[in-house]
Amino acid sequence: MASHSESIIREPLITGKDITYAQITNDVLRPVENMPGKAWWIGFTVASIGACLWVFAVSWTFWYGIGEWGLNKTIGWAWDITGFVWWVGIGHAGTLISAILLLFRQNWRNSINRSAEAMTIFAVICAASYIVCHMGRPWMFVYSLPLPNTYTLWVNFNSPLIWDVFAISTYFSVSLVFWYTGLLPDLATIRDRATGLRRKIYSVCSFGWTGSVKTWQRFETVCLILAGISTPLVLSVHTIVSMDFATSLEPGWHTTIFPPYFVAGAIFSGFAMVQTLLLVTRKVLGLENYITMFHIEAMNKIILLTGSIVGVAYLTEFFIAFYSGGEYEQYTFLNRFIGPYWWAGCMMYGCNVLMTQLMWFKSIRRNIPISWVLSIVVNIGMWFERFVIIVTSLHRDFVPSSWAMFYPTWVDMSIFIGSIGLFFTMFLLFIRVLPSIAMAEVKLILKSSSEQSKKKLLAHGDLDPEQVEFYKESLVKFDSVEITDYQKA
Repeated sequence: MASHSESIIREPLITGKDITYAQITNDVLRPVENMPGKAWWIGFTVASIGACLWVFAVSWTFWYGIGEWGLNKTIGWAWDITGFVWWVGIGHAGTLISAILLLFRQNWRNSINRSAEAMTIFAVICAASYIVCHMGRPWMFVYSLPLPNTYTLWVNFNSPLIWDVFAISTYFSVSLVFWYTGLLPDLATIRDRATGLRRKIYSVCSFGWTGSVKTWQRFETVCLILAGISTPLVLSVHTIVSMDFATSLEPGWHTTIFPPYFVAGAIFSGFAMVQTLLLVTRKVLGLENYITMFHIEAMNKIILLTGSIVGVAYLTEFFIAFYSGGEYEQYTFLNRFIGPYWWAGCMMYGCNVLMTQLMWFKSIRRNIPISWVLSIVVNIGMWFERFVIIVTSLHRDFVPSSWAMFYPTWVDMSIFIGSIGLFFTMFLLFIRVLPSIAMAEVKLILKSSSEQSKKKLLAHGDLDPEQVEFYKESLVKFDSVEITDYQKA
């Protein structure tokens, strides 16, 4: 892409002085080629403790069964399905950033897609662990496969739980191939810079990448094909997850708004987790020149949009419950406000709707500490949303004599907290051995969307003066840009 094809008034996607292709390579590969710093070791130690807790809690569940959880005859689903849906939702942003934004040629995705794709893989692994845990015995997983066993039994294809197996396994497979395909040129770069055993390992992982014109043509074709395949998955996976509830007759679940509502919520929580990870990663790894304020604000805008959609879905649920005239449906939604779990409902609406509306203010969207805190608040709220939908719809059913409360045990809490530790352990290992930014894709926009390309346009002196002044006045918004560099331009 030529440098004159982008307007001067657009914010640069790469900031910093005299950025070259070699500097991009050095900056991105610094965490991979050098020993990790103190911050990485602290984070890895804490995350590893959480992962060990997860291993212990899951092993305990396998040995003693799911009777160790806080379930009862009324609430057969609680923290397990809550954690499952929460993790599947977090995994949505990676495919959205990778596939849909690629098809729409949004270049701002180039700096964040690699980490978001990795986040998707790790989140789906955490979600899949809940499926196996809920079986109580891990070897029972074979019964969910579409294969007859020795007793000629088949899975029930009418069950949405089986649809989940197909949807999530497909989503994981396509996302993994998409993620690894994008890694190939960067793995070849690491291979060419490495020596000894590391060179052999990265040589095998790069699949003989040569960097020829034909190789690049095939690479771009495969990426577009995988993007086209992945795009429907963004909508289908969480739609099918929502059918776990929507196809039942349970008041509070049996509603047609669940599929779009769950998809919007998944993108909402997924982008929030991307913000949580990348705001720390860019600071610790020194990647401010490549993950700029423009990227942060763009993600905050998507969080604001999807959060508003979720808010409208909440209002629609209440209206339909009132309009339906069904007393059981009406009571279920009223119970979320005045019942014993009112505090969970307040957390859900406060975190997902009220706090998100703060992002209407530009000063909030461009404030890094506030954005980071709000991203965590969003994911807390989304966890409570799933908890409210599941538990408050179950704990008071049609027969008052069977009403019950759910109290999580240490196993419930350990599996959930441990899954977070497992997730961060995998992510920290990822940024240690693989580039967290797609170097090849960032280099594509160096001559069109970088700060230095804007300087060259200014130096030519043939631009609209009003556009030039608008660009200079807005420099205060750009992260890592020195205004003094433009005083003589």
